[in-house]
Amino acid sequence: MDEGASRTGTPVASSVESVFREEHGRLLASLVHRFGDLDLAEEVASEAVEAALVHWPVQGVPARPGAWLLTTARRKAVDRLRRDRAYAARLAVLQVEADRADPAPPADTGGDLPDERLRLFFTCAHPALAAEDRTALTLRCLAGLTTPEVARAFLVPPATMAQRIVRAKKKIRQARIPFRVPGTDELPERLPGVLQVVYSVFTEGYAASAGPRLQRLDLAEEAIRLTRILRRLLPDQREVAGLLALMLLTHARRAARTGPGGEMVLLEDQDRGRWDRTMIEEGRGLAVTALAGGPPGPYGVQAAIAAVHDEAADLATTDWPQVVALYDVLLALVPSPVVALNRAVAVAMRDGPAEGLALLDGLAGEPRLRGHHPYPAARADLLHRLGRLPEAAAAYREAIDLAGTEPERAHLLRRLAEAEATGDIGAADT
Repeated sequence: MDEGASRTGTPVASSVESVFREEHGRLLASLVHRFGDLDLAEEVASEAVEAALVHWPVQGVPARPGAWLLTTARRKAVDRLRRDRAYAARLAVLQVEADRADPAPPADTGGDLPDERLRLFFTCAHPALAAEDRTALTLRCLAGLTTPEVARAFLVPPATMAQRIVRAKKKIRQARIPFRVPGTDELPERLPGVLQVVYSVFTEGYAASAGPRLQRLDLAEEAIRLTRILRRLLPDQREVAGLLALMLLTHARRAARTGPGGEMVLLEDQDRGRWDRTMIEEGRGLAVTALAGGPPGPYGVQAAIAAVHDEAADLATTDWPQVVALYDVLLALVPSPVVALNRAVAVAMRDGPAEGLALLDGLAGEPRLRGHHPYPAARADLLHRLGRLPEAAAAYREAIDLAGTEPERAHLLRRLAEAEATGDIGAADT
């Protein structure tokens, strides 16, 4: 859908946007597989949506709207290629090269090829692309996010993100990166990049970077589905099991994370009876698989942390010493300031807010935490608990300015009001 076009509030327009969001990855992957050109695929997909906005108000929304969009887009692509023979000839060469490079499905899949979106994931996560471009391109092409939405996820200006996406697509075209799932011998070295991309899609679904909703369940569930495909494709890869475990153990809390009006509900206030116990049990089993048989990987350790939370009856009975110990392991594997931030919060739960705040203040100079609203939000919470209310209010204001979604801002505004009200009462008493 054209990012510059205004979105109407009509029922048909809403249906088209809903279908496009749901079918975008499948539609784009099918078109790229057929025509071998990502730019062409995006253009005709957009034209198909425009056609839907014209025809659906008259003919009604079709029973299989995704199939309608795909058929329409394919016809438009064929029409365009017929008008441009040189373009068609170039695409034909690319398609032949891709077909020659595309291996047979690995024997352990039983001949069940993963769907075309997984092919596009491996293309977008190709090592020839810069690491920051891989996830950006995947969020744009597979998850259906607009370029401004991807830019907000990366905390960069939309123009910068547009340049990255154009650069990545140009690299795919110039390097003739094939649209295929790599052969069995290539998969292990390509896997970390793909897992990072899939997890980025899940993260955007679990905690949206912007918009009116805290969660985008469609993205989270799509990432889980694709990780299940990876799990079937690579059953011996423990980090695939770890990533799937992490997603399931986290996604199991989805129903309790928001209230009836979509408001944010913190972990300590969630109704744990609403957590999906079937999903938790599956995730726990996968976490055991991920941690057995060798040194742990980052996803396996994160899954173990999620399992500790899911096993606790409430926040007070959570095994915080174990959580901190697991974060110590994770920090050794992934020396990231974001991991250090999460560890500091766990230390605050184990040893008290003063200890956690000291660790957070030690991260103040980390560039990656600038613009990352959980950092000032965590400081605000600990300052609030310590009774340092003016400082807490200032940190809440900083977090409000950085928060991307409306539920997060609303929660922080409530906490700010509480801190200010308490501070006023204290001033009156003195």
